[in-house]
Amino acid sequence: MQRPCATEDYLSYDKTIPALLQAIGAPEILARQSRILIKPNLVNDSPPPVTLPLAACAALAEACRRWSKAEIVIAEGTGDRLLTTGEVFRIHGYDRLAETHGVQLLDLNEAELVELRNPHCRVFPTFMIPRLVMESFVISAAVLKAHSLATVTLSMKNMIGVAPPAYYQRGGYWKKSAFHQQMQTSIFELNRYRKPDLAFIDASIGLAEHHLGGPYCDPPINRLLAGFDPVAVDAVGAELLGIPWQRVGHIAMADCVLGSAEAGTIALENQL
Repeated sequence: MQRPCATEDYLSYDKTIPALLQAIGAPEILARQSRILIKPNLVNDSPPPVTLPLAACAALAEACRRWSKAEIVIAEGTGDRLLTTGEVFRIHGYDRLAETHGVQLLDLNEAELVELRNPHCRVFPTFMIPRLVMESFVISAAVLKAHSLATVTLSMKNMIGVAPPAYYQRGGYWKKSAFHQQMQTSIFELNRYRKPDLAFIDASIGLAEHHLGGPYCDPPINRLLAGFDPVAVDAVGAELLGIPWQRVGHIAMADCVLGSAEAGTIALENQL
């Protein structure tokens, strides 16, 4: 049975991720796909838990391969101004993963684009987005982190990586700096154009105060989260950081529009 959100105690990525995906009914859904795009959080070249561990992405790719004949693409558009996505892939070892697992790597910062329009969006009434993102089943593979501007950075915030710098770098250090001035609304509107089909959060450790470093969660959260409702999954992630989801602007905006935050908190209460 398909479930909007579930959590599992972290044992190892290769054991816990398949169990978690089975708990939400993912095998049947993945089996119906022709292309699966895994979008990890590789914002820069910092080691985990700032970025998604290679082993977590490998376990996701292996699970997709087990249950689906789909083409598997690992795609990111790094936010680091000084590094290309290809360089970030190599620094984190994703080039080796692609070779050993027979998957494709894609730089979303340089991908072919399509233009979308939504009159209900005031920050981005039009949006340029990679065509492959719109034509694939998207897994947003995030890391549990607090964020200085967005309050949290989880599966919906992770989707900023799809934004091409040619259109969304507007001054500042980061390649996606257009999102920074109205961060909460910008994340919400991006997800109105393209929310994840499956949201995954590595909460095995967690960053308690800042998305680019700082103290780890103490004790480590020691959980993995996944679900087909990114609003529910992100609401759980916020709560695990000790932040009520109602205080996170983009989650509150997305609640009852893109998904149900309450579904996530109910799932969390039932599993803890």
